[in-house]
Amino acid sequence: MKLIIPENYDPILDLRQTQEAIKYIRDTFQKEIGRALQLSRISAPLFVQKSSGLNDNLNGVESPVSFQISEMPGEQIEVVHSLAKWKRMALKKYGFKMHEGLYTNGLKGIEAAVAAGIVAGDANKALEVIANIKDEEIFKIKEYLSNHFIEVKPLESEHILDIKITLYGDDEYVLVRIVDQHTNIVLIEKNNKILFSKEDKKYNDNIVTNRHELNIADIYEFSKKVEIADIKEIIKRQIDYNSAIAREGLDKNYGANIGSVLLKTGNDVVTRAKALAAAGSDARMSGCELPVVINSGSGNQGMTVSLPIIEYARELDVSDDELYRALVLANLIAIHQKTGIGRLSAYCGAVSAGCAAGCGIAYLYGGDYRCIAHTIVNSLAITSGIICDGAKSSCAAKIAASVDAGILGYQMYLEGQEFKDGDGIVVKGVENTIKNVARLGKIGMRETYKEIIKIMTDC
Repeated sequence: MKLIIPENYDPILDLRQTQEAIKYIRDTFQKEIGRALQLSRISAPLFVQKSSGLNDNLNGVESPVSFQISEMPGEQIEVVHSLAKWKRMALKKYGFKMHEGLYTNGLKGIEAAVAAGIVAGDANKALEVIANIKDEEIFKIKEYLSNHFIEVKPLESEHILDIKITLYGDDEYVLVRIVDQHTNIVLIEKNNKILFSKEDKKYNDNIVTNRHELNIADIYEFSKKVEIADIKEIIKRQIDYNSAIAREGLDKNYGANIGSVLLKTGNDVVTRAKALAAAGSDARMSGCELPVVINSGSGNQGMTVSLPIIEYARELDVSDDELYRALVLANLIAIHQKTGIGRLSAYCGAVSAGCAAGCGIAYLYGGDYRCIAHTIVNSLAITSGIICDGAKSSCAAKIAASVDAGILGYQMYLEGQEFKDGDGIVVKGVENTIKNVARLGKIGMRETYKEIIKIMTDC
C-alpha cells in the first residue's frame, strides 16, 4: 500500500498535533451538537452480562465475544456489539424527558475486540485470539481504548474481503491489512516503514480439496452402497455432538431462543426438526462451548444438515444404518452445493444445508434419485436470496427457514408439484440449477458481501 502525499504539501501540524486536532474537533462537535439538541454524554459499557439482553447482536460480523469472570460464577460476559438496546434502557434509567437525549463514548465491538487482542490476546490461537481474557485485563482494555484511536476500514479492491486496521498512539501508528481470509495478514506497516509484506494476489476461493467431480447421482449411489463401518465413527459423532448442543439450546436461555419459540407453535415432526436445528444455533451463536461436527467449515451448517434428519429418523423409527446413510447423503449434497460458491460469500450457507437436510429426510422416506433432485431444485428456488451477514443470533431463524424450505421442497415433489425451467434461477437439470446458485453466491453476491462489510464497519 502506497502513501500518497500531494505535491508541495507542507503540513502546519506535526503528527502528534494532528491527533490532538482530531480530538479537539471531535470533542467540540460532541459538545456543540449536544448543546443544540439537548443531548447528554453518558459513559457506555464495554461489556454486558449476557442475561441482561442488552447486547444488540443483529448487525454483528461474528458471534459475540464472551467470557466469564470469577466474581460472577455462571454468568457469561459479552463484548458489546451495538448500544441500541442499552441506550433505550439508559434513557429511562437516567430520567431523560421528552425532547432530551443522550450520546455515548462510542465504543464499538470491532474496535474493542482489536484492543482486547492487543492487551490480552494470544496470536498463536488464530480466531480464538481473545478467548482467554482474564478478569484483571478487562479494565486494562478499556483504558487502552481511552488512550488510543483504532480505525477499521474496508478497502476498495478486487478482493472480496480487504480490511485495513490502523492503531494510532501519540505520534505513531501501526497499520495491518487483512485480505480474503480472517487470519491472512498481507501487510504490517509502522510509521511509514513496512515491517511485513506479502503479495496480495487474489485468493483461491475454491475449496482446497478437489470436489468438483461431485454430482447428485453419484452421491445418491454412494450413500446407498457405502460400507457403514467406513463412515460410522464420524457420523455417530455428528449425531451425538450436534444433538447435545441442540438440547442445550432448548434447555437454557441462548440468543433469541428461536428453537424454543418454534416449539411453542406446535410439536409435530416438521416443527421439531426446525426447532432442534435452530436451538443448536441459538446456543452456538451465543457462546456455548459444546463441540459441533461441522459441514463445509461451518458449525451452523453442520447442525442444519444433521439435526432435522436425526429428528425424522426418531419419528420414523428407522434403523441406525438408514440414518447414517441419510446423513452421508445430506452432508455430501451440502458440500457439493458449497463447492461452487466458495469460502467467502454473502450467500447464506444455511440455505445449502437446509436443502440438503430436506434431501436426507426424503431418503428416510425411501426417496429415489429423482425425488432427491426435485427436492433440491424446489428448495433452492425458495430460499436462495437469504444473505449471510455474519455469525450471530439471527442465524437460528435463517436455519429454521432453510430447513422449512428443504422439507417443503420434498413435500412439493410428493404432491407432483415443482418449479420448472425458466422459473427464475431454476433451469432444467439439478446440476444446472446448482451451478446457477453457485454463480449467484460467488459472482452475483460479490458486491453484496462488500456492502455488508461496509455496513458493519459504518463506512
